[in-house]
Amino acid sequence: MSSSLRALRNRNYRLWVSGTVVSNTGTWVQRTSQDWLVLTVLTNHSGLATGITTGLQFAPLMVFSAHAGVLADRLPKRKVLMATQSVMCASALILGLLVVTHTVQLWHVFACAFLLGCGTALDNPSRQAFVSEVVPRRDVTSAVSLNSASMNIARLIGPGVAGLIIAEWGTGPGFLINAASFAAVLIALVRMRQADMYVSERLPRRPGQVREGLRYVRGRPDLILIFAVTGLVCTFAYNFQITNALMASSAFHRGPREYGLLGSAMAVGCLTAAFVNARRDRPRITLVIGSVAGLGAVMTLGALVPDYYLYAIALVPIGLCSITYINSANTSVQLTTEARFRGRVLALYVALQQGTSPLGAPLVGWLGSEFGARWSVIAGGVSGLLAGMCGWLVLRARPSIRALYTASLRARAAEEEALLVEEPVDELSPDLESDLHRTMSD
Repeated sequence: MSSSLRALRNRNYRLWVSGTVVSNTGTWVQRTSQDWLVLTVLTNHSGLATGITTGLQFAPLMVFSAHAGVLADRLPKRKVLMATQSVMCASALILGLLVVTHTVQLWHVFACAFLLGCGTALDNPSRQAFVSEVVPRRDVTSAVSLNSASMNIARLIGPGVAGLIIAEWGTGPGFLINAASFAAVLIALVRMRQADMYVSERLPRRPGQVREGLRYVRGRPDLILIFAVTGLVCTFAYNFQITNALMASSAFHRGPREYGLLGSAMAVGCLTAAFVNARRDRPRITLVIGSVAGLGAVMTLGALVPDYYLYAIALVPIGLCSITYINSANTSVQLTTEARFRGRVLALYVALQQGTSPLGAPLVGWLGSEFGARWSVIAGGVSGLLAGMCGWLVLRARPSIRALYTASLRARAAEEEALLVEEPVDELSPDLESDLHRTMSD
């Protein structure tokens, strides 16, 4: 089997990824429908209202992520996911019924977006760490990238389908479709074989576990660099649902079909990147920094194109760079973090990756409404260029960060390999232990 597809050798992972393709498609149908509902039905093309909706959807990530990470380390992740998926299903169902009965108001959308965000905040750390329990370590990179591929297959299909549905029947059916799609993940979770799972030891209950996770991150400057870059670029650049809606409706004066096609065009680049990245076993930290700089460059250029179809073409490299960055950063965090801290560290990472949107989304929407849609895209491009430049300067000034990243990657690989052959893993090999202590002391 191709190295990029090797995670599919695992039955549990095949169930998981097939369920997420269906669920993620429903998610993109809802995202497209929700933005169009707010932008054109409930307001008069208000980028600010659209940004507030996005902000409310992701605000709980900033509030609850640290504690959600402790839950991911402490509780069985499969049970956590079943509960959170049910909450998100309820949010989509409530909003869908309000829309189809023509009783929906803007505050209803805000409330349901916040409820969905609460479910997402509790779901994300367990979902991210769950991959490491479904496949062996040697297949984690493939699994993470195939997860992104499944997301982007959904992104390829979902917005286009949503555009057709909105044009024919309005926005209501999109929310009901998403509510039904959660059943695919729930069925996959129920059908998984517990005996084939690679379950890490659960964290015992004791006080101070959130602070313990923070202390671990403070001792890892390589993780701090990735987190800082992620926080900056995701605040301004990863608001594509807002910028594409503004570009379609305001800059190019197009309708819902064309808006949906922009999401599908971007997904072509995202899907390509996901399969290419799946072939990498150990992403370098330089790939993280380089891909975010590339994202900034192509977004800035894309904002300046004069034609709808040229903008759609520009979204292909934008999607490619965006997923290359997210995949490499996500995989780097997972593969260099000790298993007992993984849930908490991933919770902090997800809070910065997705939870910074509440800060940036209203501002990006306001820029698009006040100064033109192109400025909302330019803001994201500038943030990517700035993050890439600062990251490169830090690596140049402190080469010990790159050395620590490499040593941590090797150390975690040695631990996982020892587990696979049932060897004790209380101690690392002397060479790896020496590398790790030396780089951390630097």
